[in-house]
Amino acid sequence: MTEPHPLTQLLQRSSQRVRAFDRRRPLVWDILVTTFFVIAALTDATGGWRSTAANTQVPQGQIYLMSVCLTAPLLWRRRHPLVALAVMAAVTAASNWTGAWLQAALIQYIVVFNIALRLPLKTLGRAAAMTALPMTVCVFAYPRDSWDELIVPQIWSFAVVALAGIAVRSRQDYTQALVERAKQLEVERDQQAQLATNAERTRIAREMHDIIGHNLSVITTLADGGSYAAAKSPERAAQALTAIGTTSRQALTELRRLLDVLREEAPGSAALAPQPALTDLDQLIDGVRAAGLPVRSSVRGHPDALPAGGQLTVYRVVQEALTNTLKHGGPAATAYVEVAYDEEGVRATVTDTGVGGSSPRGSSGRGLTGMRERTALYDGTLEAGPLPHPPGGWHVELHLPKESAQ
Repeated sequence: MTEPHPLTQLLQRSSQRVRAFDRRRPLVWDILVTTFFVIAALTDATGGWRSTAANTQVPQGQIYLMSVCLTAPLLWRRRHPLVALAVMAAVTAASNWTGAWLQAALIQYIVVFNIALRLPLKTLGRAAAMTALPMTVCVFAYPRDSWDELIVPQIWSFAVVALAGIAVRSRQDYTQALVERAKQLEVERDQQAQLATNAERTRIAREMHDIIGHNLSVITTLADGGSYAAAKSPERAAQALTAIGTTSRQALTELRRLLDVLREEAPGSAALAPQPALTDLDQLIDGVRAAGLPVRSSVRGHPDALPAGGQLTVYRVVQEALTNTLKHGGPAATAYVEVAYDEEGVRATVTDTGVGGSSPRGSSGRGLTGMRERTALYDGTLEAGPLPHPPGGWHVELHLPKESAQ
């Protein structure tokens, strides 16, 4: 990209400084501008006005008074522009009537520019009527060549200044619209970030429920079994304690990994540890068996590039179902896990023979709710409920369609 010319850069920086000063101290700026034009008008009133006047015999005191009255209203050009223009138009009419034709009358177009820039566009009609008054005076006071020499230039001057004010106003409105749009986009971005944060926290809460619920159930079962075996079989009690330690360490590792997501100083650390996948099902089932629940499993088919999210959903549903069996199935319960892959997608089924099959499992927690939420993310279906007696038990069946799972 070509850099602007140094002179252009200088002009841009100067313009920015002037606008910044105007925004910070508008009254001071108005006083400076008004003072400048008052001095310029009074300088012209010392004798320069006679070079363009139709009547050079106008009293000097009247020239000074009209010069001040043509420039002093600039001080109110922003707060009361119509009043300032009315005063200047009246003085211009007096200047034209006397034949002085003071050049300071052109300063009224600064007020016209401010009207076009800040007031409703319909106000330009009243401004045009005010500036037309001095033109009419010229027609009556000096009819010869008044139209060509005075009125036409005045009409063109008003039109050009009004259009310039409208153009600047349009650009300011456009710039302001861009600024507002940028602010709105920032707000929307922050909202999206907040929504993403809330979704991530919800996911973490669900993960914590699954991890803590499953591992505490395993630990509780192992602890109960170890306490019974302590008196009769110290070796079995030692095995139970070892399994409790292993399960506890696994739970602590997974919880640390999830809590790392919430740490602002290391936002990407959680990504270093992979989420459980279907290849971890055997390890999950072995841990449940070690807790005392006999589990049989079978896998039919092969996962064809099943994404990590889909694998995690299947894993967590199987984990939650086995956890519920540990909690509610009773000491004689057994479980069967079947995972099948076919052209329609993936189907996971967990059944057990627990005596608590008729009671609503997980009714006091978020077990079934979490499973349904996970399934809904992939447009899947989840069926859970008691099996008919006999033999009784509980049945959980998950199905993820192939299109959604991929």
